[in-house]
Parts: sequence; C-alpha cells; structure tokens
Amino acid sequence: MNWSELPDLAAVALLSCAFASVVRRNRTPVSGLWLTGWVMIAIHFAGAIFADVPGLWGNMAGILALISLVWAGVLFMWASVPYREQTSSRWILAALLTANTLYIVVSSITPIIPWTMTAAALLFGLFPLTIALVALRKFTHPLRWITVALYTGLSIFLLSVQNRPGNGPDLAVNGLLFTVYFGCCIHFCWMYRRATAGAFVTIAGFFFWANVFTVAPIMQAYWPKAVVEGEVWNLPKYVVAVGMILLLLEDQIEHNRHLALHDALTGLPNRRLFQDRLASALERARRTESQSALLVIDLDRFKQVNDTLGHHVGDLLLQKVGSLFAGRVRRSDTVARTGGDEFSVVLEEPTSRQEAVLVGESLMQLLKEPLDLGEHTVRIGASVGVAVFPEDAPEMEALCIAADRRMYDSKRGSAAAAAGVAGAPGTVPALNLQTEVS
Repeated sequence: MNWSELPDLAAVALLSCAFASVVRRNRTPVSGLWLTGWVMIAIHFAGAIFADVPGLWGNMAGILALISLVWAGVLFMWASVPYREQTSSRWILAALLTANTLYIVVSSITPIIPWTMTAAALLFGLFPLTIALVALRKFTHPLRWITVALYTGLSIFLLSVQNRPGNGPDLAVNGLLFTVYFGCCIHFCWMYRRATAGAFVTIAGFFFWANVFTVAPIMQAYWPKAVVEGEVWNLPKYVVAVGMILLLLEDQIEHNRHLALHDALTGLPNRRLFQDRLASALERARRTESQSALLVIDLDRFKQVNDTLGHHVGDLLLQKVGSLFAGRVRRSDTVARTGGDEFSVVLEEPTSRQEAVLVGESLMQLLKEPLDLGEHTVRIGASVGVAVFPEDAPEMEALCIAADRRMYDSKRGSAAAAAGVAGAPGTVPALNLQTEVS
C-alpha cells in the first residue's frame, strides 16, 4: 500500500472539514457542489493509498481514485456554470461524467481493447456537441461552446495518442485530467470576473493544477532523473481550497454589506442608504447648480390589507409595489423603502418640478391596475408628496420635512374628499389616489 498518500488524505480531510464549517454558515448551491468536490478529492487520496495493492482490489482502488479526481473537477466546473438550471446543462453534466468514467474504466482494464478506447474517446466530442446542437433553438451561451470546443479537442488528442506503444494510455489520461481542470480555470475566470484575492488565488490554483498533468509527463520524458516530491504536485489543490474558502468569505461579507444597506423584504435601499444617496444627489445638484427632487409615497390604508388578508399578503404587496416603482424610474434614480408602507424616490438631476410631478403621476398610474398577489387581487392607491431642491429647501433634512408635509397634506385632502369636505386652499404639489382592497 502507498502510505505516502496518507498525509495528503489527512490534509484534504481537514481542509474539507474547514470548508464544511464555512459552508454551513453560508449554504448556497455553489458551496454545496464545492464541498461535494472536496469529498471526492478525499476519496481520491483514499483510493490512491490502496492502488498499489496487487490484483483486482488494487486495480479497483486505482480506478476509484481516478474517477473521483475527475468527478471533483467536473463538479467544480459545473458549479461555475451560470445557466445550471437549464435542462440541457444538466444533460451535459451527465454526459461529461459518463464519458470520463467510461474512458477511465476502459483504459484501466488490461489488456486494453483498442476499439473500446476509440469509442470512449469519441464520446467526449459527440456527447456535448450533440446536446448543444439539440438545445440550440432554446438556449445558447458562449461558455457552452467553449466547453464543447475544449472536449472536442480532448477527443482529437485522445484518438491521436492513446494507441501509442508504451506511454500512450498514460498520456491520454493526463490529457483528460488537464482538460477537466483547465475547464475549471476557464469557468472560474468567467464566473468570478472581479479583482479579489479569492478569485485570483482560485483561478491561479486551477491553472497550476491543470498544468501538473502536462509538466509531470514532460519532466518524466526529458529529465527522468529529476526528483520532485509528491507534495509539490499536490500543492495546487491546497491553493484552490484556500481560494474557495476566501471566495465564500468574500461573498458572505458582500451579502452582509448588502443586508446592512437594503431592505430585507423588498431588496430596495433602506433608510440608511437612501440618506446617503440623497445627500450625494443634493451635493451634485449644488455643485452643478441644477435641481433634484424627492418623492415620498405612502400607501393608503395599507393596514386594511394586513388586517383583512393577512401580513403575508401585505408583504407580497410591498414587494410588488417596490418592484413596480424600481422598474419605472431611471437607473440613475433611487427607489427606497423608508418605512412600513412608505417609499421614497430620489430623482437625480437634470430634473424639474414639472418632471418630478409627472414621475409621481406615472408611479401612481401603476397602482391603478389590480395587483395580482397569488390567491388575492389588490387594488391599491397612495398619496405622494413632492419637494424640489433647492426651491423648497436648501438642505437634506428640510427637503425631507417638506416632502413629508406635502404627502400628509395629500392624505388629509383625500380623507376630506372622501367625507365630502372641500380640500384646504393653496394645496402644494401633491398627488393622490383612492385605495380599494378586494
């Protein structure tokens, strides 16, 4: 038995436990696939320990070690596919796992049967290409065609080297492993296009991991007396593990930052981020001597929705309204949830009072139509107050007070109109729609 693999097995097992601890606190589909991949790497080292045992059991352990190493790489690659939910993507995953497993099995059986090797090599090109062409009308993606090209190239390489006398089968297996982990490098480059330590370390780790399967055969062919410790060849694995842990931590930090600045229910900016954006907008307007506008929108009788249909429907209503508002304004503007049933909109310059009123009217028009909330349909209106900088107020706090006051004036005017009482004279620019729940 090859006990030299035991330290690597222990190291990978410890890394897998550390990885599992991080994943448990930040469970995502990607992290789950990564953890499965590292379990496969641990199985690879466990199989490598028994691969030198003579006879059938040693041969089976060697096959298990290779298959688990390949499966780990394919899972790492597939975890970084942005279109994993596509049915055709799952078919390609199954095709790659099947082709890799079949090739390793037929190349490990002695004596080697040439036609089975040829058939297995052809599957690497035919399987992904066929699935991609069949699904072409429904879905296509540049990364898919990169994968098809990569495995078509592997198929051609295998057909050209696998039948060479001597080291042909070994070169073929090394080419297979290089393709799997170079594919991981490509997919991670596509998925994590950001300048962070986690992305750089992981991508670099996969690049060096893939090239282990090219450098080692070259050194064996041209410098057979050169001695390289096994831990050196395994070092890229640990680099990748560290990089993945960094990626998970970076994503968790970014998620926490998002939660600190956004409303958990609607995903819109919360009051804290709203105030920062409003302050920045006013500063830009002050510097360019232009105008900005603030709209404060309050849903009328929102409590009636909660009381009659339940808080769950009220939450759905807030989410729906937030989505409608965010889809109507410009990308440079800000829609925030600043209270229970209150939304605020910051209109960046260039704008004017007339434009701000028109935006308010367009937002109110969205609420005239019945809103489908699953089992219930709600027709909701709102009151809005408009304040323009610097005409109505020269500072942020005063501008917020002005917008709030006009919104409440609008709400009182609505209540007075519903009761048959004339509204107060001199009403400031404000909009109102009656609220009706069904």
